Amino acid sequence: MQAIFVTAEESERDQALVAAALRSAEIKEGDRIALVAGSSPEYLALTIGALRSGVVPVMLHPGLTPEEQAVLLENAAPSLILRGVEVGSFVSSARENGSYGELAQWPRTRPMLYTSGTTGVPKGVWTELLNDSDAEALAMEERDAWGFNADDIHIVVSPLHHSAPMRLAMGVLLAGGSVVIPPPFKPETLVEAIAEYRPTNAFMVPAHLQRLIAFTDSSGISLPLESFRRVAHAGSACPDALKRRALDAFPDQTLWEFYGSTEGQFTVCAPDEWLAHPGTVGRARPGRELSIDADGTIWCSVPSFARFEYWRDPAKTEAAWRGDAFSVFDIGTLDEDGYLYIDGRRDDLIITGGVNAYPLEIERALLTCSGVEDITVFSIPDESWGEMVCAAIVGPATTADLDAWAHLHLAPHKRPKRYIHVDSIPVTTMGKVRRSLLASELGLL
Repeated sequence: MQAIFVTAEESERDQALVAAALRSAEIKEGDRIALVAGSSPEYLALTIGALRSGVVPVMLHPGLTPEEQAVLLENAAPSLILRGVEVGSFVSSARENGSYGELAQWPRTRPMLYTSGTTGVPKGVWTELLNDSDAEALAMEERDAWGFNADDIHIVVSPLHHSAPMRLAMGVLLAGGSVVIPPPFKPETLVEAIAEYRPTNAFMVPAHLQRLIAFTDSSGISLPLESFRRVAHAGSACPDALKRRALDAFPDQTLWEFYGSTEGQFTVCAPDEWLAHPGTVGRARPGRELSIDADGTIWCSVPSFARFEYWRDPAKTEAAWRGDAFSVFDIGTLDEDGYLYIDGRRDDLIITGGVNAYPLEIERALLTCSGVEDITVFSIPDESWGEMVCAAIVGPATTADLDAWAHLHLAPHKRPKRYIHVDSIPVTTMGKVRRSLLASELGLL
């Protein structure tokens, strides 16, 4: 597979064709269509064309097992499901038909993505259809944050079925810029694409930065990064040493950080701000306000266009909001200048390679494996992926048994890379498992 270059004009044409095809399929405003596929120009056009038609794309990880997909699809109740090559075929058919539909100037909602919680039950993050002024405000907020313009060339590094990669690629196309979609991430192929297309923008997770720098160190090849003017990174904590190496590698004032979630965005952090306040993830985005409650939980007040709810789950929606502020229940502190520091992710979340893995969801799947009497999933630090998914196992199930079962029931990023067999899971005097301390208690740190 070669890198593919997509201009705003090409994508706009396909988006209008998609709008007509969706209407012909009797898919209405507010309906959902599920996309289970890898990154491609057609995936981009289908997502943006749907959003500009008031149709909500439900973006699912194509690595999910059929049983994992079935749970989410039953919940989302989409009017149309497109898997793999069906995404390209849908757009190709729309091209052949040649009928152009009307597009709103701005996306009228956000894609729906799933995130889990303390129960391990997936939650769909849903945004109501926006009126014209709110739709414009949402698009302009993103453009103002990252300075998108018609001269930009955005290179897709993370898969487009994740929130941030789609958001930034879409922002560049809406501003009249272009997008490069290289093959799935490998340092050597990404370096080749950068050298050929000279991109100005990218989104990466710390694992990408680490692997790029490791590739440079091992190969002796200089990274051709001079064309970049803005590279955003987020998704997991970036170690201090890696951050400083990356700041040195990219052009001055290029490498920006942000803190956010599928639900919404909290901060942005310019390079000079991070150097002046090492370890921060920045200050609140314009128009937003951060606060920390008595338990250390981070809350963010947002404009009306940034509100969300959990699909068909009013109880969880109510718990996530206090007035105009929402939380995903990470823990942090604010300094006197308003800079946010993440002190701890919520205990039920592992971020591996910038992708969320939820221990309870993994435990639920592995508990059905023969020979597993008890299990607790936790993480240990890992240089390549940030966090490595591990499992403490009680029972006679072997590592081979567990690996085979995980391959049947869990997407690759959720599968434990290390199993530790124990006689019992360490608990507190109250009988609680402390995931954040388990690696230390088991002598793994």
